[in-house]
Amino acid sequence: MAGKTGRSIMTDQQAASGQESPARNEFAEVLDFVIRRWLRHPGALAWTLAGVSVATVADVATPLLAGWIVDDVSRAAGGVGAGGVATPAMEAARRGALWLVGGLVLLGLLGVAGRRMSYLGITHLTARTMRGIAESAFARVQRFSTDWHGNTFAGSTVRRLTRGMWATDTLADTLMLMLLPSVLVLAATTVVLAAHWPSMGLLLGVSSILLVAMSTSLTLRYVAPSARLANKWDTRMGAALADAVTCNTVVKAFGAEAREDAHLSRILARWQTRTERSWIRGTNSGNLQNIAALLMRVLLIGAVLALWWRGRAGPGDVAYVLTMVFLVQGYLRDIGQQISMVQRSVNEMEELVAIYRQPLGVADRPGAGTLRVTHGAIRFDHVGFGYKAQIRPLFHDLSIDIPAGSRVALVGPSGSGKTTLIKLLQRLYDVTSGQILIDGTDIATVTQSSLRSQIAIVQQEPVLFHRSLAENIAYGRPGASMAEIEEAARQANAAGFIDRLPKGYATMVGERGVKLSGGERQRVAIARAFLTNAPILIFDEATSSLDSESEILVQEAMERLMLGRTVLVIAHRLSTVVGLDRILVFAHGVLLEDGSHAELVTHEGGLYRRLFELQSLDG
Repeated sequence: MAGKTGRSIMTDQQAASGQESPARNEFAEVLDFVIRRWLRHPGALAWTLAGVSVATVADVATPLLAGWIVDDVSRAAGGVGAGGVATPAMEAARRGALWLVGGLVLLGLLGVAGRRMSYLGITHLTARTMRGIAESAFARVQRFSTDWHGNTFAGSTVRRLTRGMWATDTLADTLMLMLLPSVLVLAATTVVLAAHWPSMGLLLGVSSILLVAMSTSLTLRYVAPSARLANKWDTRMGAALADAVTCNTVVKAFGAEAREDAHLSRILARWQTRTERSWIRGTNSGNLQNIAALLMRVLLIGAVLALWWRGRAGPGDVAYVLTMVFLVQGYLRDIGQQISMVQRSVNEMEELVAIYRQPLGVADRPGAGTLRVTHGAIRFDHVGFGYKAQIRPLFHDLSIDIPAGSRVALVGPSGSGKTTLIKLLQRLYDVTSGQILIDGTDIATVTQSSLRSQIAIVQQEPVLFHRSLAENIAYGRPGASMAEIEEAARQANAAGFIDRLPKGYATMVGERGVKLSGGERQRVAIARAFLTNAPILIFDEATSSLDSESEILVQEAMERLMLGRTVLVIAHRLSTVVGLDRILVFAHGVLLEDGSHAELVTHEGGLYRRLFELQSLDG
C-alpha cells in the first residue's frame, strides 16, 4: 500500500516541484495547448468570434448614439420659434432623435443576437475541446510506462485530468466571452476618441495599457505562485483520499480509521492554508485594480469637462464620454478579475499539459508492424536489462530458447528476475541490449497491442473491472457471443459458481473484483484466457494463495488451458511445476540451471534441489 509507511507531510517545495509536478509551468505553453485544440473546430470557433465581434460593435456604438441624441435634444430645446412654434431645425432634431432611439433599439438587438451567437458557439467549441482533451489525455496515460503508473497515485492522476478539463471551460469563457470583448472595446473606444480629441484618445490608451499591465503583473507575479502551490496541495489531497479509499480493507484490518482521518486532516490543513492565501491574494489584487480603474475614470471625466469648459466639447460630447467611461469602466472593472481567472485556469491546466510532455517510456517504433504468431517459439537473444534505480543490470547477455508448445517453469528466489523476464516478453520495458523474438520476429519492431494480444496472462492476484462477469470474461475478446463466454467459463471451472449467483453472468464483481473470492477471481481470469485463445500463455503464481479445493479446480482448468500453447509458469511452490517440460532456475538475474524436474533434483548442491528439499520438509 503506497504511501502508508514512513510517510510525512510534504514541504511546500516538494509539493511545488515533486516527481509528479511538471518540469516547468509556462503560461504561454498552456495557452498554445488550448488554442491548438480550438483550431481543430474552426466552425464553432468562427461562430463564437463572430458573435463576440457583433456584440462588441453594438456596445462601442451605443455611447456614440447616446451623445448624438443629447445633441439633438439640445438643438431642439433651442429651436423654438416665436409663439412657441417649432422651427424646421427643431423638427429635424426631433426626427433625428427618434431615428437615433431606433438605432439604440437596433444596437440592443444586435448585442443580444451577438451574445447568443457567441454563447452557442462557445458551448459547442468547449464541449468538443473538453471531450478531445479527455480522450487524448486518457489515451496517453493508458500508454505510460509501468514505472510511471507504479510511482503515481491513481487519485492524483484523475484529479489532474478532471481539474484540467474544467479549467478549459473556464479559460474559454474568460478569454473569448470576457477578456476579448474588453480588449476590443478598449481598442475601438480609444480609436473613436483619438479621432475626435487626440489627447483624450492618448489618455484612454495609455491609462488602459497601464491598467492592463498592472493587472497582468499582479496576477502573474503575486497571485499565480500561490495559486500554483494551492493546486499542488489539491492534487495531494486527491491522492491521499484515493489511497485511503482504495486500501480501505487494510485500514479496517488494522482498525486505523482514526489514523487515516488524522493523516488527511494534516494534508487538508496545509491545503486550507495555501488555498486561503491564494484567495486573499486574489482579493488584494482585485482591490488594487479597482482603485486604478477609479483613478482612470476620474481622469477621463475631468478631461472632458476641461474640454467643455474651454468650449471644445458640447453637451453631446460630454454625454458620449460619460456613457463611454461607464461602459469602459464596466469592462475595466472586470479585466483584472478576468486576467486572474485566466491565470487560475492556466495554473489548473499545467499538470494536465505536463502529461503531454511526459515521455511514454515504451513507445511503438514508427511504422511498427503487427505481430502474427504461427507457432509460439520464444527466444531471448543476448538480452541485457537493468532498472534505472539499480546500479548493476539485472540481466547481462541472457540467451534462452523456448520451443513452440513447450511448458516452461521459471523458478528462483524473490528478486531473481522471473517477473522481469515476463515483463520484458510483454514489452512493458525495453531491453537495453540484445533482442526478444517470437517466431523469429523482434518484438520491438511490432506494435505493443498486437504483441500483447498474442499473450494471455493469469496473475497471482487477478484484477477485474467493476463490470459484469460476462464483460470481464470477454475483455480479451469483446465481440464474443454469450455462448462462447459460457463455454470459456465451463472450461475454467467457473460456470458452477456463476450459475449459482442470482444474476449469473450479469453479476457486477465490485472494484477490482472484491465481491469474489480469490479462487473465483482466478477462475474468471482463466476463463478470460480461454476466450482470448492466445498462442502464448503465462501463469504468474496462479495457485499460490488458494485453498486446497480452489487450487484443484484452478489446476484442472490450467491443464486444459495449456494444451497446444507455449506456456511460461512463474512458481514458488515447486510442487506445481514438477510435471512441466522444463524448469529454468534463476538467481540475481543469472540462469543457473536448466532442465526437467527429474534432472534438476539429481544435481548435488544445485539451487533447485535445495529449494525443493526445503519445501518438502515444510510440507
